[in-house]
Amino acid sequence: MIAYEGWTDDGPGTDIQDGGVAASPYGTRGGVGPGGIGNYQVTAHRLSSTQAFLDLPELDNSDLVEVTADGVRYVYEIVETRETSFRSEESLAAQRAAVPGQPGVEPTQAMITLSTCATPEDHAAGNYWSDEFGNPEHRIDKIGVLVDVSPD
Repeated sequence: MIAYEGWTDDGPGTDIQDGGVAASPYGTRGGVGPGGIGNYQVTAHRLSSTQAFLDLPELDNSDLVEVTADGVRYVYEIVETRETSFRSEESLAAQRAAVPGQPGVEPTQAMITLSTCATPEDHAAGNYWSDEFGNPEHRIDKIGVLVDVSPD
């Protein structure tokens, strides 16, 4: 995974994903890092490149996701599934909020948003719209809360 300054699925983030790895935006338009209070955002391709998030839609509530960074293992428990629309600024703001789905709410815990395309679902519904970076209209977002931190 590569951290970069920006927001989810912008040009630099798309370039990172096109290179086969996950992208994690940070800064004033992005999220926090692993284990940080707020929304740790990670996006990756599902159908192209290395298909890093191929199985993301199958994650269910209570499933655990592990992230290792700088010798620390962070474990998040999935608590919610959301859909984000690239055609809705309100939907994008909810995805990118410090508390996922709740723009303007001050975060009190470490959370993660794992996001990937809903291309098969959009195409099955006859929706072939995409943005200038090739992102389909909808994203599948899995939201988790931090439940454990330990040395790797």
